[in-house]
Amino acid sequence: MFEKLDFILEKHQELEAKVSDPEIISDQKTWQKYVMEMNEIAPIVEAYREYKRVYEGIEEAREMLHSKEEEMRDLARMELDELSGLIEGLEINLKKLLIPKDPNDDKNVIVEIRAGAGGDEAGLFASELLRMYTRYAERRNWKIDLINLNETEVGGIKEASFQITGKGAYSRLKYESGTHRVQRVPETESGGRIHTSTATVAVLPEAEEVDVQINQNDLRVDVFRSSGNGGQSVNTTDSAVRITHVPTGMVVTCQDEKSQLKNKDKAMKVLRARLYELKLEEQNKEIAQERKSQVGTGDRSGKIRTYNFPQGRITDHRIHMTVHKMVQYLDGEIDEMIDALITSHQAEALQQVEE
Repeated sequence: MFEKLDFILEKHQELEAKVSDPEIISDQKTWQKYVMEMNEIAPIVEAYREYKRVYEGIEEAREMLHSKEEEMRDLARMELDELSGLIEGLEINLKKLLIPKDPNDDKNVIVEIRAGAGGDEAGLFASELLRMYTRYAERRNWKIDLINLNETEVGGIKEASFQITGKGAYSRLKYESGTHRVQRVPETESGGRIHTSTATVAVLPEAEEVDVQINQNDLRVDVFRSSGNGGQSVNTTDSAVRITHVPTGMVVTCQDEKSQLKNKDKAMKVLRARLYELKLEEQNKEIAQERKSQVGTGDRSGKIRTYNFPQGRITDHRIHMTVHKMVQYLDGEIDEMIDALITSHQAEALQQVEE
């Protein structure tokens, strides 16, 4: 770890020299590039310098313990106790700073929810997940923008996609990707038997045009009339948009807006986010292995979390954590679980830093 830190410190010193060089300053594009690089590693350098200062203080205090004067030895012991209490925390902080930052953490997200196994009950559960994430976004003062909603006749949803705009949205919601399983007695179940259903959630970082270049010739755009439950017309013009990305076969539909142009713009955002995710998986096999699959197969076995209504518990199977707050959780109070997932991820990443 300290070899990495010494290398970063040396690099920071080189960058400091470069940003002070008159020739480089005259080339604003190059100068800004070096300034950005320097600012990215500045927190690590500052923390490492503080660590070195405390470590040197400990070494000096240890030497003072051999002093012939008792007063100096007492002072050294006091100094040693104080600095020894600081050094462990500083080392942990350094390790955290060395964890590679996910470049997508600060991005907005596209969330897609789909009913999985379980028929009508799966659709009802999917609608509860939609409300849960909507309430969570509201609690954090994030903006929610519905992109597409395909409802069932009994009040559930077949699928829904929406955008969440807010600081750190992806950093917190990325752990929600996967299969969510619900266990409960449906209202239509006269025998009181517990049924198991699923819904899948995919959380995609929003991609800018610079992240993904899309050839317009690769797109097939179809327009049609938006419709509600049972084919009831909710729009008398062909404003709904379906975009097919021919090379990959990806299909995105948006019919939430009355304007065809707005629907196309939203559909392109979703397509860009999906292609960006595909690009990330192709570029970085390690990330693909870490996340495995965004949503799995949607069957009852591939699950990240179980919502057991009879027992009022929610269990995340990745970190073996259970909370008994079903009503509050489904009302968007999910920070406790997300914080635990982040902590677990950091612990794993810290082990890699130590290796």
